[in-house]
Amino acid sequence: MAGQLFVISGPSGAGKSSIIRRLRDRIPRLGYSVSHTTRAPRRDELAGDAYHFVNRVTFEEMIREKRLVEWAEVYGDLYGTSFASLNSQIDEGLDVLLDIDSVGAMNIRKHYKESILVYICPPSLIVLEQRLRSRATEDEQNFRVRFEKARNELSHCTSYDYLVLNDDLEKAVDELAAIVLAQRCLTSRRLPEIRAALDLPS
Repeated sequence: MAGQLFVISGPSGAGKSSIIRRLRDRIPRLGYSVSHTTRAPRRDELAGDAYHFVNRVTFEEMIREKRLVEWAEVYGDLYGTSFASLNSQIDEGLDVLLDIDSVGAMNIRKHYKESILVYICPPSLIVLEQRLRSRATEDEQNFRVRFEKARNELSHCTSYDYLVLNDDLEKAVDELAAIVLAQRCLTSRRLPEIRAALDLPS
C-alpha cells in the first residue's frame, strides 16, 4: 500500500515543529520530508535532519532540472521539497509529513492530488505574538515584519482540509493523530489488507 502525504502548515509561532515531533514519537511508520535550503545551519541543526543544506548554485540547478515539487524564497534564502524525497518514502508505504507554507502546500496538491492539507492555528494573535517574541532572535523592526507575515499567513487556512487549534500542545497532537489514523482507516487504503487477512473476494 502506498503512503499518504500530510502537508502541515501554519504561521511561524503556531507550534508546527513541536506538534510534528511529538506525533512522530507517537505514531509508527511516519516519514518526514526534509527540505533543501540555501540558508546556513543554525547552531543545533544537523545536515539531513533539519534540512539538506546546499549552496545557491546547487539549488538553482535543482529548479532548472525540475527536481523540486515546490520551492520558495523566504527572507533571501531558498527552500524547496524534492520529488525524490517524497516518492521514495511513499513507495515504501510510509505516510509522510511535510512542514511547508501555504504556497508550497498548494503546489504539493497540484502534483499529489490525494495529499491531505492540515493547518495549525494559534489560539489568538496575542498568543502568537508572545510565542514569536519569546524566541528573541531579532530586533523590533525585523520582528514586526515577521509578525505581520505570520498574521497574513493565517488567511490561507480556509483552503485546507483540516484545522488544528494549538491552544494546548497535547490536545493539538491528539487532533493531528486522529486525522492521520482516520486516513489510514479509509476503505480505499485499508481494504487490500482486510481482503488478505479475511480471504475476501476482490
